Amino acid sequence: HDPRQIPSPFIDKPAPAFKLSTLHAANIDVQLDDLKGKVSLLNVWASWCVACRTEHPLLVAMAKDNPVNLYGLNYKDTREDAIDWLKQLGNPYIESAFDQTGKTGIDYGVYGVSETFVIDKEGIIRYKHIGPLNKQDIDNIILPMINQLASPTS
Repeated sequence: HDPRQIPSPFIDKPAPAFKLSTLHAANIDVQLDDLKGKVSLLNVWASWCVACRTEHPLLVAMAKDNPVNLYGLNYKDTREDAIDWLKQLGNPYIESAFDQTGKTGIDYGVYGVSETFVIDKEGIIRYKHIGPLNKQDIDNIILPMINQLASPTS
């Protein structure tokens, strides 16, 4: 039994709305509406997360090599630690929402970090990946799904 195959009640349902300050600027907000209009990835991460460190170079490479609308949800972290972590390892995110209390993560049914959601242009969750992404996940699931959902016929 693969623990990453936990069914999510959010698949094919609207992503929960959120409005959080950005990681880098407490006076600027990021919200679900910022993700709409393009197929987006929402990657839940934290500086204290060992699995996040494993997948992070792949996210950096994916963001560099592909036109991916990648947002982060920084989960139960400190602003300073998270910013330092991105400075050290690179920042693949268009923006990271700062979810210090974890409330937004709970709204998304996050079991733990890392988790990644594929959200379509209308804000519907189409896929949830539990655990760190690997190159096979990105090449065989994530990017094909993004391309399919982004096509004009979908």
